[in-house]
Amino acid sequence: MVTSGSSSNNNAGAFTTIKETVTFEKEIKKSKFIAIAGPISNEQSAQSFLSQVSDPRATHNCWAYKVGNQYRSNDDGEPSGTAGKPIHSAIVSSGLDRIMVVVTRYFGGIKLGTGGLVRAYGGVASECLRNAPTILVKSRVPMGVEVPFELLGILYHQLQLFQVEDTNQDYDTGKDGIAMVTFKVDFDRAENLEDAIKNNCRRDLVFYKH
Repeated sequence: MVTSGSSSNNNAGAFTTIKETVTFEKEIKKSKFIAIAGPISNEQSAQSFLSQVSDPRATHNCWAYKVGNQYRSNDDGEPSGTAGKPIHSAIVSSGLDRIMVVVTRYFGGIKLGTGGLVRAYGGVASECLRNAPTILVKSRVPMGVEVPFELLGILYHQLQLFQVEDTNQDYDTGKDGIAMVTFKVDFDRAENLEDAIKNNCRRDLVFYKH
């Protein structure tokens, strides 16, 4: 069973994800469970990751992923709600984002029951994520500012100090002697950059934020 949906608690500013693919293995009542977690960016990369780490010889390859406020999970033949949901819950509990966890099970002949399955899938997913090296990723926000030609040097000095990216300038603004400069800056530095530009240029400049 595949479950998908979205939630409203998405933080668009920054997120913590895992640096690399990690694995955790545990035997529970003769069944072998292998959890594999990896960073993903969207549904397409999630499908690619799933195809890479799934074992077609295994009894089940259950999974869940979370990208921002979008998530999906799959029980892959286990009783409904006993695998994909616990894996998803482990991801949510970890506080990590843009990751996928695939838990492969090799059946050992002893049934675990619904409660046992929930604990097994959720447990190995949690352990896998607990041991994973993490990294904080800051998103960059697009900004723009209208600036007189004679202040472009001062502006670009500030942009360099704040390590902005994707800088572009447009002289065809319809305003004499005014250029539009657009760029992307770390979300948590945008306000400080705007203040620095105003203070150094000593003008009331027009800023645009997206």
